Amino acid sequence: MNIADRVGHTLVLGTTRVGKTRLAELLITQDIYRGEVVIVFDPKGDADLLIRMYGAAKKAGRLDNFYCFHLGFPEFSARYNPVSSFTRITEVANRIAQSLPGEGQSAAFKDFVWRYVNVIAQAMSGLGRKVDYEMIREYGQNIEPLVRDYMSMLAEKHDPEGYQSKVQWIQEAFKDPDNKKYRIAREMSNRDHAVIALWHYCKEEEIFDSIASSLSRTFEYDRGYYDKLVSSLLPLMDKLTSGKVSELLSPDYLDQTDERPIFDWATVIRTKSIVYVGLDALTDGEVAGAVGNSMFADLTSLAGRKYKHGVNSGLPDSVDFEDTKVCIHADEFNELIGDEFIPMLNKAGGAGYQVTAYTQTWSDVEARLNNKAKAGQVAGNFNSMIMLRVRETATAEMFTEQLREVEIDHLMTVSGATDSSDIDNDLHFISKTEQRITTQQSKLIHPNDFVSLPKGQAFALLDGGKPYKIRLPLTDPADLVDLPSNLSAMSVEMRERYNSSEDWYQFVPSFDESAIRHSLKAHHSMGAE
Repeated sequence: MNIADRVGHTLVLGTTRVGKTRLAELLITQDIYRGEVVIVFDPKGDADLLIRMYGAAKKAGRLDNFYCFHLGFPEFSARYNPVSSFTRITEVANRIAQSLPGEGQSAAFKDFVWRYVNVIAQAMSGLGRKVDYEMIREYGQNIEPLVRDYMSMLAEKHDPEGYQSKVQWIQEAFKDPDNKKYRIAREMSNRDHAVIALWHYCKEEEIFDSIASSLSRTFEYDRGYYDKLVSSLLPLMDKLTSGKVSELLSPDYLDQTDERPIFDWATVIRTKSIVYVGLDALTDGEVAGAVGNSMFADLTSLAGRKYKHGVNSGLPDSVDFEDTKVCIHADEFNELIGDEFIPMLNKAGGAGYQVTAYTQTWSDVEARLNNKAKAGQVAGNFNSMIMLRVRETATAEMFTEQLREVEIDHLMTVSGATDSSDIDNDLHFISKTEQRITTQQSKLIHPNDFVSLPKGQAFALLDGGKPYKIRLPLTDPADLVDLPSNLSAMSVEMRERYNSSEDWYQFVPSFDESAIRHSLKAHHSMGAE
């Protein structure tokens, strides 16, 4: 396959247990050996895929730039903030609100949540704070501390020496029954009086900016009424900020005792890193979808910046990183696909992104998008297609319908005999045998051919639609030796918990899994290394 065609994106289709993930291992390994940026999304968790990536990175001498992010194993995982990097501040609200239901009556609540999160993100950015899930959840439950901090910043700039005394005077005026100027409205009666006084001061001094005006309108609502409007936001944020997952998605950048690395996509691309993303979709599909979609949106935003300004955007002139291709592999991508995935396929090719997507049937994608036209839009962006055994005829026809019919010569043998009714004729009968060659139109590959494909074999449309019949080579199990103890323990537990690896070929692991299980138990009892 021509490497230049990879930028046109590749779609891999195949039912379970026929070698789809093993094909992914081959493509990913080659991308690693070529020294390109490699990002792999694995929603369900395949231990062999993770180990294969580690082995390839080790043989290629790229372990220093290898990251493993896994929601199911936070104690081993690298850390990542899905909402810290953006080109426009509105992207933060997009990434969070897109995980909420938006059909029917839910659309109005989704729009309200979007505006609420957007106000929070703008205020945090205006205060110079890094946006993360933890703070969005905190301010989503109670926005008063954010209103206080932002308006205090405005008042500090306006009158650094005298504003506090004026705010205190306004707060005391609330207690005076004869005071008619400073009163607490009924809908704000359950708000903090100190914050209301600060709000009155900023309004009276006319020092509001656009962010303060948005905060003010949010602050003026009755708190109980507002909590009902944003009720769909809080359950999602609770899932994203509960337990050890919170440490992964809202990392503490100042905690020097935590040795787990923190990565962002800009740094990954500049340093030509390798990233494995395990989303643990079997445990919590909603969290997996929210994180995966945020990562796709983050990558798409970075692609726009990279396309316009290059890979060195935002860095000093003395720093010069080499531009490179970004190889994105999305296994079971129907679990992650959303509206943010379409622009990545449409427009990110110019930024060097090349997407290879793997799924079982095309109906999975249509069901996920709930829109046949959008599914067709996605399919139209894959210039290359590799199809292993499939069970759905409609999926097979995606391949066969792109092939022209061919003319086949049909050889037919005809034999006949004719009796003679003339008794005076010595010729009693005539026999003849002839061969006739006819031409008929036929499909080059029939959809039924995909049903009977052996494991590890596939048809492919490459180089602008040329059909190929391919057979996958077996990978070398020698890559699975000399794993670090934490990765060995993690891979064993992934096999036991998920059981999702495709075992179309069998080999005996070259490491002792019983010893690793014993190491894993010791690891849990003694703590992480």
